[in-house]
Amino acid sequence: MMTDPIADMLTRIRNAQKAGHDRVDFPASKIKAGICKVLKDEGYIRSFKIVAKAQNDIKIKVVFNEENSIQGIERSSRPGLRQYRGYKEAPRVLSGLGISILSTSNGVISDREAKRQKVGGEVLCKVW
Repeated sequence: MMTDPIADMLTRIRNAQKAGHDRVDFPASKIKAGICKVLKDEGYIRSFKIVAKAQNDIKIKVVFNEENSIQGIERSSRPGLRQYRGYKEAPRVLSGLGISILSTSNGVISDREAKRQKVGGEVLCKVW
């Protein structure tokens, strides 16, 4: 039984990046699709696609961007210790070179977008 599906997704992305794979599949959910959308908007992945093969079997295919690849990705908030931050306290990753991904009332967005919209939320992960 998997207790933290977001951490599993991030681990699969990290392992695929280190192994040099150009695609990675994992079970989909709305929050995982939101995280992939932020990664695509920020240029860390080239594309993602939600594929429904059978009932209750949904996969997301991620193709990594060669010139702006993910150097590190880690889970911030976890089921045992949730981390909520306001838009002013959103963590800066590598002095602004990386991003934090937040789950807010406006959806899953990056820390830059959260500051622009002036909304806080749960810090899901950090990417650099």
